[in-house]
Amino acid sequence: MEKQYDIVALGEAMVEFNQTRAGQPDYRQGFGGDTSNVVIAASRQGARAAYLSRVGDDQFGHMLLELWRGEGVDCGAVACDAGAPTGLYFVHHGPAGHAFSYRRAGSAASGMRPDNTDLDTVRAARWLHVSGISQAISAGACDTVLAAIDVARRAGVQVSYDPNLRLALWPLARAGAVIRASIALSDLFLPSLDEGVALAGSDDVGAIFSWCRAQGARTVVLKCGAAGAWYAAPGEAPRLAAASAVDAVDATGAGDCFDGSLLARLADGDTLADAVRYANASAALSTLGHGAVAPVPRAAQVRHFLSNGAV
Repeated sequence: MEKQYDIVALGEAMVEFNQTRAGQPDYRQGFGGDTSNVVIAASRQGARAAYLSRVGDDQFGHMLLELWRGEGVDCGAVACDAGAPTGLYFVHHGPAGHAFSYRRAGSAASGMRPDNTDLDTVRAARWLHVSGISQAISAGACDTVLAAIDVARRAGVQVSYDPNLRLALWPLARAGAVIRASIALSDLFLPSLDEGVALAGSDDVGAIFSWCRAQGARTVVLKCGAAGAWYAAPGEAPRLAAASAVDAVDATGAGDCFDGSLLARLADGDTLADAVRYANASAALSTLGHGAVAPVPRAAQVRHFLSNGAV
């Protein structure tokens, strides 16, 4: 059966203010929110994408709706909430890398519930993408993520899950319990190395993969930033796909770009190995500019990079 969308994602989108010079009060306005970043990256790679969320009926919410429309992401199922604001966040840069400050308490997206979200859209997708951040922002949003996963599984839609562990949003004990339950319901698990260490209690790649499989993970891709990504399909030993070295400016959203690019290629029929290689290249290119969305490359840029010696 032909599906209307390659990827549908659910979560919270935000407006971003990204510091362009460390220590200086200069900020560039952009957009973020992990799952929104994923569908935009997927759309830029040629995938048919849609987004499920709630935004405030305010200037920032309307900016996000305009963004998705401009990116070719179907946002017809995004609700506008007149009683709650759109979330904001600030990115600061320093010697230790980038750090985030959030203004999202009581946001429209945190008001998501299964009964006010158009989960029928999930049935029209080949992949559903969700994350731990969406589960952490409120109990209702967590319920909505789990309801969306249930709809997907009943409809034969594959589920992609990124834990995106943010301990500022919820304690490790609760996060771990929800993440473990979600792993078992997913077809593709996408942790970063730092998240794998926090969840598995080990920095050994083999031990992290063993932990993932003990939770019921099927295909696992362990994102390791500039080192590349380890990946394994069910029953396979982990393999490393090295990343190409670039002069990174800002890694904000690079993991989300990886997720969206990977899903776009898997939806188009690539092998896991080829999709990971492509996603590595796309994520590397996304670090060459400021912000989570603006520097995300398009398919032609990624293919040019790969054809000119990228790993």
